Amino acid sequence: MTYPRAHAAGRRAGTIPSRHGGRPAADVRPLVPPRRGPGGRRLLAVLLVVGLLASVLPWWLGTPAGSLRSTAATVTAAGRIAGLIAGYLLLVQVLMMSRLPVLERWVGGEHIARWHRDVGATLLVAVLAHASLILVGYAGLEDNSVLTEAGVLLRDYEDMVSAFAAAGILVLIGLTSVRVIRTALPYELWHGLHLASYAVLLLGFGHQFSNGAQLFRSGPVRTGWIAMYALVVAALLWGRVVAPLTVNLRHRLRVADVVAESPDTVSIYLTGRRLERLELLGGQFFRWRFLTRGCWWQAHPFSVSAASNGRWLRLTVKVVGAYTADLRDLDPGTRVWAQGPSGTFTAAHRTCERALLIAGGSGITPIRALLEELPPGAALVYRARTPADVLLQRELDWLAEARETAIWYVVGSRHDPGPRQVLSAQGLRRLVPDVAGRDVYLCGPPGLVAQAQRALRGAGVPRRQIHLATFEL
Repeated sequence: MTYPRAHAAGRRAGTIPSRHGGRPAADVRPLVPPRRGPGGRRLLAVLLVVGLLASVLPWWLGTPAGSLRSTAATVTAAGRIAGLIAGYLLLVQVLMMSRLPVLERWVGGEHIARWHRDVGATLLVAVLAHASLILVGYAGLEDNSVLTEAGVLLRDYEDMVSAFAAAGILVLIGLTSVRVIRTALPYELWHGLHLASYAVLLLGFGHQFSNGAQLFRSGPVRTGWIAMYALVVAALLWGRVVAPLTVNLRHRLRVADVVAESPDTVSIYLTGRRLERLELLGGQFFRWRFLTRGCWWQAHPFSVSAASNGRWLRLTVKVVGAYTADLRDLDPGTRVWAQGPSGTFTAAHRTCERALLIAGGSGITPIRALLEELPPGAALVYRARTPADVLLQRELDWLAEARETAIWYVVGSRHDPGPRQVLSAQGLRRLVPDVAGRDVYLCGPPGLVAQAQRALRGAGVPRRQIHLATFEL
């Protein structure tokens, strides 16, 4: 079933009706944030490629012509090249996990998450290639079997045991990053295993400088690599420790109220100090840690569900497990530790003047906040299984009128012909004829996101105009 929004006649402009009575309502900000172009992202991509080439350059300059005459020597050289690439990509991976504020502004959490996924797969291949090629090459040079040579490396070469341990951890991280395995693991377990990549940086450091053919000698190459390690560690400390500490000491967030939006969804209102100085855009998210029993040891990413107003913040959470169930019982005054804001799912990252927003279920939360800052004339398709699953409808209807937004509520089973037709290329073109000329902001369950992406591409929407809400890293 598809139906347009109900009109919200008679409501006063400037405030959003409160869902729980008496709470200050958010101001609808008519100001649209200026665009942030892709220049920073492109510059960083160029720098990373230049760094990759520079990491292999020492081998090229330091390898005499004619030194690769034997098969074993060629295999060993290939292993050394793979090792240099792996060492550099490991530094890039840790840098992308640093949550450095400048990277969030230049690139955004969504793009960093995709880069991190692609670089991670390449890193795993490079590490396995390095280990296998070095084993085969050394075995050929010393006329040993591969197993014998592995024993020699572990027994006689400094820091090699820790290097093998680092490779094993990387393989474990790679396996648990496979979608089927990852979805079967609790978020906390997967996140803890993923953080083991920091141990890889530590365990792999020694053998690079004690056994690396290009790095064990003193000189500019060795000094340059050590400087890269120092810079990445400094970025990690700044992004993971210094910046969050600064934000939380400045704002001192606390729970103000917890309000039920539906039987399985709650909104958590937060207050704090100097919230007008918080550089937050609608559609962004924080990683929240509620400092109370049962919750303090976990940090989870949730989008804000209302744009910044200088007085309070709000996140709207669907109850899907033990942790989110505990959030319903948060007491007013509970301290909150937040890391962020993060993400490029914002009006500042638009490429067109008009937008189409597609939400499914609780995926409406970042889109609800984003609506306050998009230029007028947006369109919203909100997908839900039942009318009871439509969240924040009064606010959405009011925003539709205040921001000149067309809203369609698409309600029903995913197998129903009506919803399936709406989320097809023809259906989207019928609702929004100029869809190919709009930015599309998409947030919801993986199945809906995949279906909508296929439909959007079929409707002629370029990939660069499709924005996804991603909460990784």
